[in-house]
Amino acid sequence: MHAKKIMLLFLLPVMYTYGQTLTLRDAIDTGMANYGLVKAKEKYAQASNETVKQVKRDYLPNLNLSAQQDYGTVNGQNGPAYGFGGLGVASSGLPLAEQNWNAAFGALYLVNVNWDFFTFGRTKQRINVAKADAERQQKDFEQEQFQQKVRIAGAYLNLLASQRLVISQQKNLDRTIVVQKNAAVRVKNGLLPGVDSTLASAEVSRAKISLNQLKEQVKMQNAELVRLLGVEPKDFAADTTMVVRIPKAILTGESETGEQNPIRLFYKSRVDYSAQQQKAFSREYWPTFSLFGVFQTRASGFNSNYASDQTSYTQNYWDGINPTRQNYLAGVGVTWNLTNIMRSSKKVSAQKLITEGLQEEYKAVDNQLKAQLDAANARIGFAMQNYQEAPRQVSAAQQAYVQRTTLYRNGLTNLVDVTQALYTLNRAETDRDVIYTNVWQALLLKAAASGDINLFINEL
Repeated sequence: MHAKKIMLLFLLPVMYTYGQTLTLRDAIDTGMANYGLVKAKEKYAQASNETVKQVKRDYLPNLNLSAQQDYGTVNGQNGPAYGFGGLGVASSGLPLAEQNWNAAFGALYLVNVNWDFFTFGRTKQRINVAKADAERQQKDFEQEQFQQKVRIAGAYLNLLASQRLVISQQKNLDRTIVVQKNAAVRVKNGLLPGVDSTLASAEVSRAKISLNQLKEQVKMQNAELVRLLGVEPKDFAADTTMVVRIPKAILTGESETGEQNPIRLFYKSRVDYSAQQQKAFSREYWPTFSLFGVFQTRASGFNSNYASDQTSYTQNYWDGINPTRQNYLAGVGVTWNLTNIMRSSKKVSAQKLITEGLQEEYKAVDNQLKAQLDAANARIGFAMQNYQEAPRQVSAAQQAYVQRTTLYRNGLTNLVDVTQALYTLNRAETDRDVIYTNVWQALLLKAAASGDINLFINEL
């Protein structure tokens, strides 16, 4: 009874050391809602969908409205000119014998339509590229969601295992303290040599050090979970009820091929995007057929006989901007930059190599995921075998510990045997805590390799 009271006194602080109890499902929901990288990739996916809409609208014809009102002279001169850099002035007038500074108002109003109606599939291919990019961004978002759920679940299980180990180590410390007190009493009564008390004290110190190391480990793993959840630092108490049972998915032996693994699909989408980009570059070899049309109306303060009478103009603003002449133009044209063939051929060959490189990455990831799935299935088998053996090991170790301590109290064995029994029991309890968690870790590994996180989440 005395030993049980001491054990309870030491267990109470452990039970209330951690903060709020956090279930794994709540942890996953919180992390998915708060983690910045997941939210960022969701925005990228949404932006790429908007880009698809924008590229589709690029096929619409250009419709330009223009209006200008000017004031200036109209002196002309015979000779060539080039509006380099867009700095030329379009003043129209006859070349007179002398310069004059007669100035009036003028205006130009026009509507221009320009439509590249046939581009040998370039426009359609640009849309395909945009769609492939949107698919790639969406798959990147989905695989980030998937991996984040796996990371959170893994961090949670690590925290849970460490907290269970702390409890087991606390029990071990309680037992060493009981042994130390019994040894001290017997040494004091002259029934045992003084070295037994010293050895017992050393075991207590070792148990305290081990306990502190585990508490430090719990703190570090709690910090990692906090980081993945994207919340303010706080101590969480993991829900230990989940690891005392075997997941149904393991008992039923559900198998997965992993073909729909979000990671595999993301790498596949990169290959598809590059292939579409390669096709888009190959379309640049061909010309562009365009329809165009212009309607314009002009106004001028210079009268029609200004060439013979340089006084025939007005500086009235309204007369100068009131349109008096109209013109229209419609046509079809073709443009073909032949040097694009040389330039685009290298773009195509470069993109082809990029596509081949991405295909190799996809193959590597595919093989890795297949190997992980095979390893996960094997790990589940070993974990289940260990799960069956763990209780037997603990039961045998407890019996040995009770026997050794009973013999020690009656002076029939030495402290070394008791210490060995303590170590064996502590190792058995530690193995049990790790093994129970390993069953769930094995299922998580299978879910990660197969790409079906619900295989794990549905067990919660």
